[in-house]
Amino acid sequence: MKTIYNWIFTAVFTLVATAAFSQGTVTGTVIDGEFNEPLPGANVMVKGTSNGASTDFNGQFSIDVSGNSGTLVITYVGFVKKEVNFTLSNGTASVGNIILSADAQELEGVVVTGVADIAKDRETPVAVSTIKASEIQEKLGSQEFPEILKSTPSVYVTKQGGGFGDARINIRGFDQRNTAVMINGVPVNDMENGWVYWSNWAGLSDVTSAMQVQRGLGSSKLAISSVGGTINVLTRSAERSEGGSVMAGVGNNNYLKLLTSYNTGLMDNGLSASILFSRTAGDGYAQGTSFEGYNYYFALGYKPNNKHDFQFTVTGAPQQHNQRGFAPSISDYIRYGQNGDPNIKYNSDFGYRNGEEFTFSGNFYHKPVTSLNWDWNISDSSTLSSVLYASFGRGGSIGSIGRINGGRSYYGQFKDSQGHVRVDDIIAWNRGVDVPAFGDPRQGYTGGGDPMYQGMFVNGGDYDSRYVDDGGHIYGGQNGISQRSSVNSHNWFGAIINFNNEINENWTFDLGADLRTYKGIHYRRLVDHLGSDVYVDNDNINENYRFINETYAPTIGNVWNVFKDTDKEVKIDYFNDGKVNWAGAFGQLEYKNEALSAFVQAAISNQGFKRIDYFNYLDSDPEQESDWENFLGGNVKGGLNYNINEQHNVFANAGYYSKQPLFDGVFIDYNSNTVNEDAVNEKVFGLELGYGFRSSRFRANVNLYRTSWKDRFLSEGVTVSGDQDGSANFQGLEQIHSGVEVDFTYMPHSIFNVYGMVSVGNWEYGGDVEANVFDSGQNLVGTYTLYLDGVKVGDAAQFTTRLGVDVEPLEGLKLDASWYHADNLYADFAGDSGDFVEQFGNPDNQGALQLPAYDLIDAGLSYKMLVGRDKSKSVSLRLNVNNVFDETYISESETNVFAEPGDETYNGISTSNRVYFGFGRTWNFSLRYNF
Repeated sequence: MKTIYNWIFTAVFTLVATAAFSQGTVTGTVIDGEFNEPLPGANVMVKGTSNGASTDFNGQFSIDVSGNSGTLVITYVGFVKKEVNFTLSNGTASVGNIILSADAQELEGVVVTGVADIAKDRETPVAVSTIKASEIQEKLGSQEFPEILKSTPSVYVTKQGGGFGDARINIRGFDQRNTAVMINGVPVNDMENGWVYWSNWAGLSDVTSAMQVQRGLGSSKLAISSVGGTINVLTRSAERSEGGSVMAGVGNNNYLKLLTSYNTGLMDNGLSASILFSRTAGDGYAQGTSFEGYNYYFALGYKPNNKHDFQFTVTGAPQQHNQRGFAPSISDYIRYGQNGDPNIKYNSDFGYRNGEEFTFSGNFYHKPVTSLNWDWNISDSSTLSSVLYASFGRGGSIGSIGRINGGRSYYGQFKDSQGHVRVDDIIAWNRGVDVPAFGDPRQGYTGGGDPMYQGMFVNGGDYDSRYVDDGGHIYGGQNGISQRSSVNSHNWFGAIINFNNEINENWTFDLGADLRTYKGIHYRRLVDHLGSDVYVDNDNINENYRFINETYAPTIGNVWNVFKDTDKEVKIDYFNDGKVNWAGAFGQLEYKNEALSAFVQAAISNQGFKRIDYFNYLDSDPEQESDWENFLGGNVKGGLNYNINEQHNVFANAGYYSKQPLFDGVFIDYNSNTVNEDAVNEKVFGLELGYGFRSSRFRANVNLYRTSWKDRFLSEGVTVSGDQDGSANFQGLEQIHSGVEVDFTYMPHSIFNVYGMVSVGNWEYGGDVEANVFDSGQNLVGTYTLYLDGVKVGDAAQFTTRLGVDVEPLEGLKLDASWYHADNLYADFAGDSGDFVEQFGNPDNQGALQLPAYDLIDAGLSYKMLVGRDKSKSVSLRLNVNNVFDETYISESETNVFAEPGDETYNGISTSNRVYFGFGRTWNFSLRYNF
């Protein structure tokens, strides 16, 4: 027994002695990589243990360890987690300076030039959120690109009809026309209507290194439409480290995505290159919304020396997708559902042709953008950054044209028992087959023009011509329904130049220019005669009774070549060009010291508009081409940020915009070059206050804002007393958007992260608006008032909140889930200006229709394995499930109908409202190999 006790005593003594011998101390300093300053309060843990310490005011730490070697895990909310190995020598080890990269500024491999205004935490005085490439890659999945922004305050995203790339985004209640979208600092909002079509940019998620949202007026120096905010997408550069990736993804409704990319890295000769190609296809979630899209990206970099850096990039995303372009009524969703539940996938715009999906609502487009960035370090204090860019957009939308016995393709008699278009029957009727449900049988052509077409089955347009008497053909039994496309092509060239000079260690100024020229090409062309013999067009004053056989397939194959000559295509219905020229100048003065940063900016721009109408004016008429209509606009704004200490900062900004009208505000008559003499600039005034808190485990932001948007213009036909019809030009419409935003991140443990946001808005119209009403002879016939004071602005939820959690229980394994709630969502009653004017012309109107609130739960699972001999490669798996509990909810309404006693309702609103339901449960899974 004594021997056993001696053995135990010896073993225990040996273990204690070994532990005592192994104990030691590791020291080091944690540095903020952005400001090159100590980072107080950072967490330092020994990996695999609960042993930890925090850095002091000078960023220094000292931690006792029980092993000769190991790994330290350094974390700080808002910064990228870092691991550092240590080995004791004589019981101590110093790991020196540990530099942490700010999470919100993790922009490695990004084209960040002087033309891209990137906001910096605790420095730039604007409300900002930054989404990194890793989050986009993990959590976006098969969702639309802008949907990744749902986690940020005051952002509302819907899929609209649910077609590929048809999502839209509102920031602080302002739609995409008033939200500037930029790629590497280059604006991409359409220069005629201000819109952003995300289907043209569907491939951006593959090449984005970071996406930054600056809510409010933002920090961009350009005179752009950042009323709601600015979205700056930063793409990868040619200088990414050598390597590549291969990815395959699958999802619901036969979703399939394939991607491959490769980067050379910076070579000894100063050259670098990056290339990416992907294909995405699927059936679409909603009925009749199949799609196919490609994405290509090529970047070539050249650094001949430390003075010059050139980056050439070209990216494009040719695609074709069928759409649900018309919002069905709730009653139709229920009618074609089961057991009284709405069929949220219902689409009234498509049918089947010989058993294959066929649409009267779709889109096909290819909009490659080419840019050349040049950064020139003139001296230690001066840099010149320039970008030249060009965009050639080709494509348009798909729809129907013509009538059968006066009825359009979406009329009830042309729908089957499932609510789908009877395409085969339309083709049969066009060919002369009797279809009783369609009314009178098809009749042969008896109109004017070439005698050879007499008696043939001749299709025509939707409305009778302005130039010949063909109403009997259009509305009678001689017309038929064809498939057409509306082409909206463009050529766009631009340049942005920015000179930056550091006057001293505190003061910096910028001067620059923003130059653009744009030509939009608009016309219609035939896609399919749908069984008829020929199509007749009488909408060109220069050539009536044009009998047309030529058709053009709206496919990807026909949009790859963006240099194809559009002049040779045979056009129908309308043909006009819109030209926009833009010349702007901007400047900024900035001050920075250790605690204070401030800036003041000013920009001025001249926008010139010209319209050329080839169908409604004789070629000999000098008025076929309008004069240039020029509008001078600009902005002035400034802000100040003060870092109270290492944890607290406050900021404020204010700005004023004089915003030029859009193209259709200058030329308000669709069929002529008539200039709106009442067109004036819109005025935008914004104020914002912000507070930020930063600690090692918790960071939060609070923002207060108020934006006034006035002198909006609306022209609409109205009826005044005595049933007198006329046209009213409403001026002075005002919207006032105010609210509060809160977002936070909390890291209670290095494997556990909680994040959330709350945004509360109060967006409403300010004041009633009155307009004089003139008849067609420009005689004053009365006045008309819009009673809008205090009416809520629709189209986006005014209250949103999100709470999420990310957990990494094992190295490489991540789980995440989030809850999203939307409330105070009102109908987009202003989307139909005619109904809007009629409804709010009544002083007893009921205001805006509030839609039911809804909640969504999303979840995901990731696993990453390091592979290869030196573990430098990886295999990643990702599963996303969106709307986990399959909640049925209305994401937007295009009408504003209040339920009356006895009306049928759904969740408290009238079923006559035309709405889009959000998607139910969806999923996607991807496998990626990085090498």
